[in-house]
Amino acid sequence: MPKVTLVDVFKHRITQKYLRRSGIHHAVTVAHHAFNLAVKSDVSPDLATKSALLHDIGHYEWYKDGKWDYEEYRKHDIHAIKGAERAHKLLIRLGEDRLVAKEVSLAVLLHTDSYLPFSLTKQRTPLQEVVEEADRMDEQPQGLHHYNKMSPSHAIKLLGRLDNKISDYYNNKKVEKEHT
Repeated sequence: MPKVTLVDVFKHRITQKYLRRSGIHHAVTVAHHAFNLAVKSDVSPDLATKSALLHDIGHYEWYKDGKWDYEEYRKHDIHAIKGAERAHKLLIRLGEDRLVAKEVSLAVLLHTDSYLPFSLTKQRTPLQEVVEEADRMDEQPQGLHHYNKMSPSHAIKLLGRLDNKISDYYNNKKVEKEHT
């Protein structure tokens, strides 16, 4: 069973600050995709959904003459590096297991290779692959997926349902083990 829930993570002031910047809708949508992909891939849904929820927590904004400059952003993007550190610090503050915090941070770090001079294709762990694919599933041209709107209260409702699905998944796994 997860020690820290998605709702716990989402409600933290650090998450609120940075997800408003990178898009609450995108983060919640990617977390849902990650759950489904994790179950199919036999990857921990707890790790996958936390990583997916936090994958863009390192985003920052690049404006030029008061307008979003996507090309300038892409040229200087290091959001995965910043996000990995923020995710780790946040999870530790929430009392998450240190190994969980580390795995989530690495998945955040490696969910994209846009900041690297080489490709990570076929080099990611299954968890990292799930997060990368879940992110890609919600992607829109020119970063528009970051601008879809969702209220924090609606996000909490959806994440609460996802927390329940995660709990059910682990409860069913426990029952399966007891019967084998």
